[in-house]
Amino acid sequence: MDFWKKLKGELIDIVEWLDDSRDTLVYRFERMNNEIKYGAKLVVRESQVAVFVDQGKIADVFTPGLYTLETKNLPILSTLLGWKYGFESPFKAEVYFVNTRQFTDCKWGTSNPIMLRDAEFGPMRLRAFGTYAFKVTDAAALVKEVAGTSGRFTADGITDQLRNFIVTCFSDALAESKVPALDLASNYEELSSLIASKIRPPFKAYGIDVTAFLIENISLPPEVEAALDKRTSMGVIGDMGKFTQFQTATAIGDAAKNPSGGGMAQGMGIGAGFAMANQMAGAMAGSAHTPPPMPGAAAQFFVALDGKQAGPFDMGTLQQLAQSGRLSSQTLVWKQGMAAWTAAASVPELSTVIGSTPPPLP
Repeated sequence: MDFWKKLKGELIDIVEWLDDSRDTLVYRFERMNNEIKYGAKLVVRESQVAVFVDQGKIADVFTPGLYTLETKNLPILSTLLGWKYGFESPFKAEVYFVNTRQFTDCKWGTSNPIMLRDAEFGPMRLRAFGTYAFKVTDAAALVKEVAGTSGRFTADGITDQLRNFIVTCFSDALAESKVPALDLASNYEELSSLIASKIRPPFKAYGIDVTAFLIENISLPPEVEAALDKRTSMGVIGDMGKFTQFQTATAIGDAAKNPSGGGMAQGMGIGAGFAMANQMAGAMAGSAHTPPPMPGAAAQFFVALDGKQAGPFDMGTLQQLAQSGRLSSQTLVWKQGMAAWTAAASVPELSTVIGSTPPPLP
């Protein structure tokens, strides 16, 4: 009799779990031969759920609180073990504590680029990454479908599978949204909500709910980003002709201030300056370069004749062209200093030339 009392006193009478980790999802309470004393105390803390398993089947689930393990508190397990008469003997059962707190800052990302057809750029590859948070909402389903009989099941055991669900749903949602690549950054919130709604059903099958889903970045291939950077730079520069003028003047000034290298270096700097000046003139004018008129000389005009550029012509030649009918008030003309080609009638200097031409005979 003394032996049985001693044995009964040694049986565990407090069933609890103090989580000293940050990644444990399921913990199996360990005790000798899985024996729990009748009348033992079960302590289930906040953010925990206790799942009793008997002979491989889930018997009872306890939410946060303090319980005395007796027949009245174990309706299903008592029926399975034959406790109808309140036997005060030890019973065997496995107890799994499930962590129901939120697991935050879980990472997701595309291991390989996603192929996408963009309306502006055509076929392209995208990468994306972000974070999500989840919590266990159905402890019995998690133990049954994922954790099994593992003594300690961590979040790492399921996050890889969850990440695969996310990437699949992300690819599908991105294709359905048809948002242009350049507008993705302004639609992160909408895409996040759409993807969260798509990944909840497969997560729910594991007893898990997605409490937050965020897209941190969607990136283009490096070569496409480099091309976009160049395109952006061109937009920032604006007037390419004025920018080239500025660059040329700066280069010539720097060469003049650099005394090192002797006459050869100075000559190379001057030569480079002239070369850049020629490129500037070609970019700005888009036509044959003509030197500016000498001081006091009459202005010379280029004339659009038969769809081609002709000239430059002095005022006398322009008079002859007007008399022959080749130069009219609507003929386009240009001279150095004018911003663009203009009809001859709009140029005050040509008013005498156009005005002195008699109108055609009736």
